[in-house]
Amino acid sequence: MSRRSNNVRGPTSALTEFLRESGITATSIARRAATAQQNPVAGPSNVNEGHDEESSPNREAREANDEGFDSDHLDSEDAAPIGKRRKLSKKDQEKQKAKGKGKKKKGKKGDDESEGSDDEYTALSRSMFDVKGKASGAKPPMGSFENCVKCEKRFTVTRYTIAADPPPGWLCHQCAKASGADPFKKPTAPRKRKAPEQQRKIVNFDKKVFPSLASLCIKLISEHIEDVEALGDIGSVNMYEIGRVLAKNRCLTPENAPLLYDIKNSQITFHDATKLDPDAFRTLASLNPGLESLRLDLCGRIENSAFKHWESHLPMLTRLELNGPFLVGCDAWKGFFASHPQLTGLLVTESPRFDLACMESLASECPNLVELRLSRVGKMSDEFLEHVGTFDYLRSLELSYPAKSLSTEAVVEVLAKVGSRLTHLDLSGNDLLTDDVLTEGLIPNIRLISSLSLNSIGELSDQAVGDFFGATQNIAFHKISMFRNFDLADKALEGLLAHSGRSLTELNINNWKSVSNDALMTIGPCAPNLTKLDIGWCRNVDDFVIKAILDGCPNITDISVFGCNKLTDNCPRKAGASIRGNEAERNFMS
Repeated sequence: MSRRSNNVRGPTSALTEFLRESGITATSIARRAATAQQNPVAGPSNVNEGHDEESSPNREAREANDEGFDSDHLDSEDAAPIGKRRKLSKKDQEKQKAKGKGKKKKGKKGDDESEGSDDEYTALSRSMFDVKGKASGAKPPMGSFENCVKCEKRFTVTRYTIAADPPPGWLCHQCAKASGADPFKKPTAPRKRKAPEQQRKIVNFDKKVFPSLASLCIKLISEHIEDVEALGDIGSVNMYEIGRVLAKNRCLTPENAPLLYDIKNSQITFHDATKLDPDAFRTLASLNPGLESLRLDLCGRIENSAFKHWESHLPMLTRLELNGPFLVGCDAWKGFFASHPQLTGLLVTESPRFDLACMESLASECPNLVELRLSRVGKMSDEFLEHVGTFDYLRSLELSYPAKSLSTEAVVEVLAKVGSRLTHLDLSGNDLLTDDVLTEGLIPNIRLISSLSLNSIGELSDQAVGDFFGATQNIAFHKISMFRNFDLADKALEGLLAHSGRSLTELNINNWKSVSNDALMTIGPCAPNLTKLDIGWCRNVDDFVIKAILDGCPNITDISVFGCNKLTDNCPRKAGASIRGNEAERNFMS
């Protein structure tokens, strides 16, 4: 009588009982051993899962059912010993119902392999689909043998077997890895998306500064500018601050601008006159007839009619600064100069209609000019400089960013005439000027200049600038700006600091890319009176340079370090000193 038909069993060990419940019997072990001896397998080491070639999947499943368990699916999550089935939750019961419906549909189509579709080992993997998303063929049962389509070796099919691309066929594990796919790679867990409110949240670490009582009052007045007359006399100083706040918020309009006017005003400054129309500019002249100094930024809407109105309504004007008078023509300029021979300061920026005729009229009608600025004047040329040389009282001269660069010869000639009296000189943006401007124009002629700007003059060399500071007889400079001169490096900086280091209050060497770390380390000890410094895009600036500057310059308030990528989030800081542009710190705070 066989053991399977005999219900009488003797005492067994715990291991024997476990193997019997798991479906592992002496018969199944002997069958697998015989199969392994008859069919040696080439391929991966997991060949011990092989089956007899003559046995079909249906036969193995039938034998497994006789034993009470499918031995080929021991690690399946749904597998449980007979008689010890776990109680399913409602969620698991719903999953089984859905799988049962899928089996019925497959059974109607006559699919023989639909019986094991609920097992994760026999489910179709992503690798069984071709490029178009269609199935490349049913995967062979687990434990069966297949020939690799690449190396043609025989291997055992496992749950990690990958279909060939392009199909048909299957790849062994070695060929699958060689093709770049990792059959054992676990799927990455999907990243959790942040809630919209968390995505928009930006943490900023700002130093809180308590506003003064005066600033709070000025802010309150600017918010109720329409009722400012009820406060009576505010004072010229506070009125200037109110105008700044209005300009910052672009709230200055033709309606509220008259609230800042007074017949006693001697000077007016509007930092943003964008919304003022020609009538508003005429009203300005009519309500402030005693003006001596007028500054209007972004005054693009002023035109010839308003300028002509100023000829008779601003008789005491001596200084005029305009930024953006695009619509003022040549005749209006000439008429204004003729009506104001007492003019001592003319500072014009962005005026495309200011031509040589205007310059001739200025030189003939206003010979006592002390300040002259012609910046971004499109029609400026070397002929302008012939008339600039006729001003005997000129102290401040700016000829910057013309449409076409002034020549070296013309600049040297005008410096020979007016250079000895100048205290401020700006030749920025004249990219055709050479080292001769330094050796023939500045060294022999300048003596009193305290503020010098030579920005964006690419022809200046490091050696020539260093020699200029070593040879000049000029007094020590207080402000020097030489940014965007890419060839300047150690010699220029060493000469600059040796000549003017002790008196410098403002220094701009932005974009001196080649200056060394050692030269930058000398800025702090050699320039102790610096209050403002721009060393942006100097590639060798690091934390130690900033520390040397903070230690050597007790009065420093502003340091610009944009583009200095050697700085870290450990960059030194000091109370009262603003360090702007540290990329590492901004990334740390964001």
